Amino acid sequence: MPDRDFRDDPSPRTRTGTGPEPDQTNGTYESDAERRRRRARFLRDLAEARELRDRVQPRRAKTARLRHAMRMRTFRW
Repeated sequence: MPDRDFRDDPSPRTRTGTGPEPDQTNGTYESDAERRRRRARFLRDLAEARELRDRVQPRRAKTARLRHAMRMRTFRW
């Protein structure tokens, strides 16, 4: 059918070679220092999000703290 020809063309998202690879920057592999910097920034953002969630939902945070304490008490070394 002529109205279904568009399915033969791949979408722009699925074309290969349209952008840098996720682990590459301008064709060169990212250095360990860059990776560590990105990871540190991610972990800082994650900790900030957890603190915000704990402030916004204090009851859930208290329950999670108690649950964690119980897990640690029952943990066998």
